[in-house]
Amino acid sequence: MRVSWFSILAVSAALAACGKQAPPPAPPPPEVGVVTVKPANVPLQKDLVGRLAAYRSADVRARVPGVLQRRAYAEGSDVRKGQVLFVIDPAPLRAALSQAQASLAQAQANYTNAKVAADRARQLAPTNFISKSDLDNALAAERSAAAAVQAGKASVDSARINLGYASVASPIDGRAGKQQVTEGALVGQGDATLLTTVDQIDPLYVNFSLSIAELEQVRAAQGGRTQSKAQVQVLLPDGTPYQRMGELDFSGDVVDPATGAIALRALLPNPDKTLLPGTYVTLKATLGEQQNVFLLPQAAVQRDATSAYVLVVGQDGKVVRKDIVTDRSQGNQWVVHLGLNAGDQVIVSGLQKAQPGQPAKATPWQPDNGGAPANAPKKDEKPAAKA
Repeated sequence: MRVSWFSILAVSAALAACGKQAPPPAPPPPEVGVVTVKPANVPLQKDLVGRLAAYRSADVRARVPGVLQRRAYAEGSDVRKGQVLFVIDPAPLRAALSQAQASLAQAQANYTNAKVAADRARQLAPTNFISKSDLDNALAAERSAAAAVQAGKASVDSARINLGYASVASPIDGRAGKQQVTEGALVGQGDATLLTTVDQIDPLYVNFSLSIAELEQVRAAQGGRTQSKAQVQVLLPDGTPYQRMGELDFSGDVVDPATGAIALRALLPNPDKTLLPGTYVTLKATLGEQQNVFLLPQAAVQRDATSAYVLVVGQDGKVVRKDIVTDRSQGNQWVVHLGLNAGDQVIVSGLQKAQPGQPAKATPWQPDNGGAPANAPKKDEKPAAKA
């Protein structure tokens, strides 16, 4: 039986068709964790370094010459205004006061005598029993004696004031420092000898500085709006925040040419007196509020030689790169003011699987879940058994 060539070709084509396999299905798009960004008003915070200073500081000095007899306070203790801190030997000052009082008494006696003589001359003048010259001399003597009385009173007042300075008192409320002169030393001889210093440490000043660039940033954030007083929070040496907030009370208007910065100062309550002047501290200063910026987790922001950028899942489900401008870090987030739009789905986790131009499945990012997508299995969770 002769087989036709057409039959052989048909059988060969059928066998070849049976040997072909169907192509594998395309893999599903990778699953990524995203955050949907929204514009917000964010406090403009700066991490700075400052130094504490006393609210008021007063030098306690010897204002009269004499020998320092004793110290009347405990070094490092709190003292009140008017409290006696040192005693200078008052004996010479008492003697000077007594001498001034004696001179005043003598001047008063001379004035009394001169006044009697002047009154007699006044009575005799109309009767021509006294010459004009004698009358003038009597009146001049009366005036000189009156002036001597005034000078004597001034000398007594001065001597009494000097005697009061023998008890050296604190000019303000505060904490008295270390004694600078020992007992028995001669003080106030030629100049006002420094005995100690009293510092008022409740409240305290916090002195810090801000660069011109940062100052311009603050002004731009304020945008000409009236702001409440800037808040300052001090961090203690162990990193814990101090429980009371300070307020900015001074901003300089002259730039330091050596540093290119401007000086600022905040007032910080210190009722427990736990903070001490002279201490360097770190602080967080809230100097304004930025309007319509975006907060992104730091893990979402990437950088290359061109700029900072993020990957966004677009409306069509494909990944798009967006270049952004970051302003600063705030906690574990970046503050972004250019490059994003409200509603953008920014990829935070699964960045290694996302490629620009390729599809991706967006799921809400869960920061408490290690950055994994919402429906991803947890570390301790066992996979479900297959049916």
